[in-house]
Amino acid sequence: MLLFGGQSAEHDVSRATAVAVARALDPAKYDVVPVGIATDGRWLLAGEAQRMLAAGRDALPAAFVVEGDLVAVPSASRSDDIDVVIPLLHGPYGEDGTVQGLLELAGLPYVGAGVLGSAIAMDKVAMRQMFTAAGLETARALTLRDGKNVDEFVRQAEAELGFPCFVKPANMGSSVGVSKARTRSELRDAIAHAFTFDEWILAEEMVRGREIEVGILGDDPAVASLPGEVVPAADFYDYADKYEDGKAELRAPAPLSSEQTAAVQLLAVRAFEACRGEAMARVDFFLRDDGVFVVNEVNTIPGFTPISMYPRLWEVSGVPYADLLDRLVDLAISRAQRRADRRGRQRRPG
Repeated sequence: MLLFGGQSAEHDVSRATAVAVARALDPAKYDVVPVGIATDGRWLLAGEAQRMLAAGRDALPAAFVVEGDLVAVPSASRSDDIDVVIPLLHGPYGEDGTVQGLLELAGLPYVGAGVLGSAIAMDKVAMRQMFTAAGLETARALTLRDGKNVDEFVRQAEAELGFPCFVKPANMGSSVGVSKARTRSELRDAIAHAFTFDEWILAEEMVRGREIEVGILGDDPAVASLPGEVVPAADFYDYADKYEDGKAELRAPAPLSSEQTAAVQLLAVRAFEACRGEAMARVDFFLRDDGVFVVNEVNTIPGFTPISMYPRLWEVSGVPYADLLDRLVDLAISRAQRRADRRGRQRRPG
């Protein structure tokens, strides 16, 4: 089952990801059931989910058979028939452990990190705490909860972080709600903007350096891809640069020395494990001019659109898109079987 859409500000990104994944899944191996979550929280099956994926049947793989307003799937029509769920939900109510918890309760195997790993990696405050505990280099940052003293926060940010700095919602991805503040006035505006997306926000110092990303696959052991590099076309790698303009340059693999490549791969695995990652993630770094890699964040459901870095990194690392999906499905089923054997868990019938 492909689960896509969602109630977060990354709803449209999720839809684009779902179209790409649906096209890549081999119809000889999989009977694909699309389930869309609308922005108002409704769960949509059949024709409604199809329309969410794209405008017309041409955007869906041949496995879908359109019958009136229904998308008939040869053998998967009930929850008992679902072998694995691929959550393609970005941001809150999808990537933060909420849907993962629902799938755990339903006894459905699913791709990606579990409840804890998803929640940690979604919350930038908790994630930074895990990085620090693991001894990883991070950018200096300050956190603020809505309702607290904004004036004092602005003074502290100016004194400790300086300008320019970045303001981010704690629970959001794809650079949604992120602003670059160059002055005290812009910082106040950025804070107000970030609070429209989350109750907790961060102000981070600007790290000058190259943007390096590494894909992670598996968890026992976790394997790192060759690193890639993002060269933003905009002032920073924002939402439009990622999904709308398509002008950012994505270099895969990144032009790094063999020593730098090995170092950032090791750091990526450490960051992944610090956040209790499972199965997949994309770990983002800054490479400072002094040669130090600064970990920025772990993304547990990285984009799978044709322009996304995660599948590109595995492509150049020898794992084509379709094979990558196969491996993720296998990992999900293997984890469900492994956990079912633990005391306190009851195996699903059938």
